[in-house]
Amino acid sequence: MSAINDPIADFLTRVRNAQMAKHEEVTIPASKIKTRMAEILRDEGYIESVTKVPDRLQGLLVLNLRYDEKGRPVILGMKRESRPGRRVYVSSKELPRVRNGLGTAIISTSRGVMTDRKARREKVGGEYLCSVW
Repeated sequence: MSAINDPIADFLTRVRNAQMAKHEEVTIPASKIKTRMAEILRDEGYIESVTKVPDRLQGLLVLNLRYDEKGRPVILGMKRESRPGRRVYVSSKELPRVRNGLGTAIISTSRGVMTDRKARREKVGGEYLCSVW
């Protein structure tokens, strides 16, 4: 197994691939940031649930995916915004609105990882990790 240079892009890709294959759940190696991102996806209604499963390494996250009544994924798209080669930082005044507020931007701030809405409320900026819609 090769080393993953961008664990957040790996997280998004695993969720995207699992949804395209119509899987009920997807397993992802855990980390603090990925756990928080999964919790945000759950709180925003994009996935059903997040379960942390211990293993001999760092632990695993099991995400139960959501589909609508016609079997289509609830997550229509996900985009990695800030990458290791090109970091994207935003101030509290220039926080992005994903799909005119219908989507969610995930921001890593000094107060933790949060949605664009919460960052706007708390008036903090940070690294623009990804967009989900």
